[in-house]
Amino acid sequence: MNKPEVEFQAGPPPAELVVKDLVEGDGVEAVADGVVEVHYVGVDYETGEEFDSSWNRGETVRFPLRRLVKGWQEGIPGMKAGGRRQLTVPPELAYGPAGGGHRLSGKTLVFVIDLIDAS
Repeated sequence: MNKPEVEFQAGPPPAELVVKDLVEGDGVEAVADGVVEVHYVGVDYETGEEFDSSWNRGETVRFPLRRLVKGWQEGIPGMKAGGRRQLTVPPELAYGPAGGGHRLSGKTLVFVIDLIDAS
């Protein structure tokens, strides 16, 4: 797969996590306490500006799901390798409310995640 284009979403940001499968995978399934290898793009919901992308670094990333933001912990389990999923993550499940000390605090974030592998 190639780097995804994240579609701009009109209207107010959702108050809860929104999970949307863009491509159904048919490989191993990600589990809540597992490790995932992914390619991803993250954009700010309101501006559509990209703030991070493993694609730009030219390599996938691998980490335990429990070490990621809550939106990923809740939105990735059940996804299968080979799949592409979009997560729209409210601040409470990302980097917390505005003033939380992270540059993305208070922001609703949109991630498009390609699951390469899970264990």
